[in-house]
Amino acid sequence: MARAAQSGVVGRSVPRLEGRAKVTGRAEYVHNLRLPGMLHGKIFRSTVAHGRIKRLDVSAARAVEGVHRVITGADIRTVIPDPHYGPAFHDQPILALDKVRYCGEPVALVLAADPHVAEEAAGRIVAEYEELPAVYDEVEAMTSKAIVHEVLKPAGTFPDLKHLQGKKDTNVALDYHLRRGDVEAGFKKADRVFEHRFRTQQVLHVPLEPFVSVAEAGDGTLTLHTASQSPSFVRIEMARLLGWPESKVRVKVPFLGGGFGAKLYIKLEALVAAAALLTGRPVKVSLTMEEQFFTLTKHAATLRIKSGVTKDGRILARDCEIWWNGGAYADIGPRITQKSGFTAPGPYDIENVRIDSYALYTNLPAAGALRGFGIPQLVWAYESHTDMMARELKMDPVEFRRKNILRDGRPQATGTIMKDAAIEQVLERTAARMNWGKPLDKGSGTIRSGRGVAIGFKAVVAPTTSVAIVNLYADGSCALYCSTVDMGQGSDTAYAQIIAEILGIPLESITVVHPDTDVTPYDMATLGSRSTYHMGHAIKLAAEEARDKLIALAKEVGLSVETTPIRDVFRKKYGMQAGNIVGTGAFVPTTAPTDYETGQCADVTPYWMIGATGAEVEVDTETGRVTVTRMINVGDLGRTINPEIVESQLSGAAIMQFGFTMSEKMEFSAGQCTNPSLADYKIPGILDIPPVIENEAVDATQGSGPFGAKGVGESGTFGVSPAIANAIEDAVGVRITELPITAEAVFRALRAKAGNPLKD
Repeated sequence: MARAAQSGVVGRSVPRLEGRAKVTGRAEYVHNLRLPGMLHGKIFRSTVAHGRIKRLDVSAARAVEGVHRVITGADIRTVIPDPHYGPAFHDQPILALDKVRYCGEPVALVLAADPHVAEEAAGRIVAEYEELPAVYDEVEAMTSKAIVHEVLKPAGTFPDLKHLQGKKDTNVALDYHLRRGDVEAGFKKADRVFEHRFRTQQVLHVPLEPFVSVAEAGDGTLTLHTASQSPSFVRIEMARLLGWPESKVRVKVPFLGGGFGAKLYIKLEALVAAAALLTGRPVKVSLTMEEQFFTLTKHAATLRIKSGVTKDGRILARDCEIWWNGGAYADIGPRITQKSGFTAPGPYDIENVRIDSYALYTNLPAAGALRGFGIPQLVWAYESHTDMMARELKMDPVEFRRKNILRDGRPQATGTIMKDAAIEQVLERTAARMNWGKPLDKGSGTIRSGRGVAIGFKAVVAPTTSVAIVNLYADGSCALYCSTVDMGQGSDTAYAQIIAEILGIPLESITVVHPDTDVTPYDMATLGSRSTYHMGHAIKLAAEEARDKLIALAKEVGLSVETTPIRDVFRKKYGMQAGNIVGTGAFVPTTAPTDYETGQCADVTPYWMIGATGAEVEVDTETGRVTVTRMINVGDLGRTINPEIVESQLSGAAIMQFGFTMSEKMEFSAGQCTNPSLADYKIPGILDIPPVIENEAVDATQGSGPFGAKGVGESGTFGVSPAIANAIEDAVGVRITELPITAEAVFRALRAKAGNPLKD
């Protein structure tokens, strides 16, 4: 029967379920949604980084023909009395109230049936501000007299952030500390002590589908159509803001045109909801590409790392200090500070560790989750630091890593015992793919070659919950109801493969129902490479329950599911094609509480993600131009459910981080982003990426994962930046410690090395 024929579908590269709909233009996106009577909203934004609103004149905007209404923060309060939201702190107003905290902050919303009319009217709004002192640098924010928020109001949403307490007169949203062993004693025992400082820049997610949300109000109900990675959270938070039961708020999410962490939690949803309630008409707000630069970014960070090492290369102690630039609103920054912060010592076995990690407010656009959740910033520091130490000790960089690598059975800095983390295997496969044992011809002319490697790891954000429903129909076809958002990562296909494997039905007979909170059950969010593991578990449990019910039904009517088609079992029971079998599954992994004074935790994560990159470069010593000629990406992804999708995830993540490494940077002047367009903000094109990109998933199994699988979407980002920097030093002997690695930065370093530094 069909069930036997489908055995082994997990682990095969089957085509994506949504592939045909996307290439034919039939896939649904919120950007294409039109509703009767719908109004379009355009946002008027602040032009100062920090100031009190002295006057807001919207009369000229109201006078524009075709304008339906102009909404301010005061208007919002008539339908949402406390209009502040945020996953970690309730710190962000729907529209600015009394004060603005960054250039580009929404201050007013113009509504019209024609979006061009709304845009023209928004340009006629006049605001006057009493400018206040501003702070832009994350380290300066620690002691600055410019205070972004007078009082901090913790949201208490997530279990692992409920220890946060409201504070006054500080820009420190969260300070995370970890202590293991005796760091100072370790430094005293060391033969050499190395200390380096690194910086990463503020960059953007750049999903090709910008932020967009539509709200329609009913009789005491609200429906949101939104490009969101977290529909369940949006429903909960909107219900809280409105003071309504969750059952009165519906959130629907079709396909997303990319997300990468930008479209999490509340973004435009509260704004369109308030506008729809105020006007009684559907309201759509669709941002331009430029407006994405004012909505959410990736944390810039400053990282200090100090290590004590024996003369034969054993790391005895490590001290890490990280300052995260969270911008004007915390978003999920405190969780990044904590959940990624504890991996700051790297995938190394170090007995004595000290970590201090700070989430800081500044007067820049808010920063939040972006593919890697803070890990690429940390790996940039510790893997650059690792190579620098190895070269000072005159040791081979790979051999130095081998000597210190963290292996299964050993404790990570938190005290959690490592398990199912193929760190050593990933390192060895990267070295082998790079032919590390053979010398590299570095050239003798103006073009010099070099190579480098880097390896990083990440814990999954936990604890979080996923719930799934599998509905088996009387003809043997099936529907999956879950709130995971497919934004290009192939989750619909992977989930269908899991169901097909368990129920033994054809893949093409399975439909995945996209998130609709009135229909699909709870899922914390599609983020942090959690979906394959968490939702995969829930789906597996739901499919197994449906299978067991089917077996019981067949037994009840005297049939065997091994020899009888599913439709015949239903017909025997009901006398016709009728009925359903419904299986449900819920999954939340086990974790242990963290000691917030020491950072110690016996079970800090359900699983580890491992990623390494090897890079070969050519450096033009006359111009500083760097060409990455070859990039190798290797990861421990557990057992791969769909190898082809996994490979595309590895290469996609690496290419994204390649852009952050070589060219991408948000430029600011007095808090104003000066390059908010793809003409000035350079993402990699097809001619920019390395001509040779190779990807490999090592042969590994996550023992606790569904079919041995775990997350994949971020692992390719971890090692890219330091691998390239390490290769540059190997080629020309200069070290870059700040991203991005531009030709100018390399040329300046070459001139400084030659004793002829360039003047600014």
